[in-house]
Amino acid sequence: MKNKRALLESHGLKCLAIGNHLVGQAVCDLIDERHQSIVPAHVWGDGSPEGVRQRAAQEMKDTARAAAAFGVKTVTGFTGSSVWHATYAFPPTSQAFWDKGFADFGQRWTPILDTFEAHGVQFALEVHPTEIAFDIASAQRAIEAVKGHRRFGFNFDPSHLGYQGVDYVKFLRTFTDRVFNVHMKDVWWGRGDGTVGVFGGHTSFGDPRRFWDFRSLGRGMVDFESIIVALNDIGYAGPLSVEWEDSRMDRVHGATESAAFCKRLDFPAAAGAFDAVFDKDKQARVGG
Repeated sequence: MKNKRALLESHGLKCLAIGNHLVGQAVCDLIDERHQSIVPAHVWGDGSPEGVRQRAAQEMKDTARAAAAFGVKTVTGFTGSSVWHATYAFPPTSQAFWDKGFADFGQRWTPILDTFEAHGVQFALEVHPTEIAFDIASAQRAIEAVKGHRRFGFNFDPSHLGYQGVDYVKFLRTFTDRVFNVHMKDVWWGRGDGTVGVFGGHTSFGDPRRFWDFRSLGRGMVDFESIIVALNDIGYAGPLSVEWEDSRMDRVHGATESAAFCKRLDFPAAAGAFDAVFDKDKQARVGG
């Protein structure tokens, strides 16, 4: 741990959060052969679905311990979901069916969050299609499922909300005390040739037929100016973490321009009202 810290510091860098999305995905998912490619061999084991879920849960607890040992207070990640496959609600899906999914999430993640609590670390779910929370309504339900556990919050990423039609600025103003980390990632939507809808048409990213696709920061449709204003309004003081994905662009070029975009966009919150300068009493105190 000390050597890794020293390596970062030697390059003038800091680690403000660590992520464990892939293992977290396996905690609640209906496990299939795809998961073998994203989890470590010791988590996959013999591939029995419940065994994978249990080992993934243990790995997430160990992630909290590792974060604490490394001096990091936030872990970002996924939770998986046992009911995502029923999002479209056909065959007809009752609220009782979805309730079981949220109950499963609460049962599996509360002990994990208790470990986070024991080590003073936050877990920030990246609200995202395929997760237990993928919009504002499902995020509220997820909080309820873990009984408002104080270590459960969100890794805000507007790129997963905008193309769904979710008000991503409202998300920030709804969960003011649960935004633990921020991904700066752009997306555009309403594009393509009309043959592929919001569900993606089983096409690959970068396919020109797609209705939506991820873009390099500043080249999509996300209103980052409003996001920065909202983040300042709610008192967020954490990192702005660039998550870069753009199938059409060179990665080094994209990372370079995205870092510059963030630095140009960000600004410190005001110390007071702009018109306070006209307060004569304050002027007199300053002058005296």
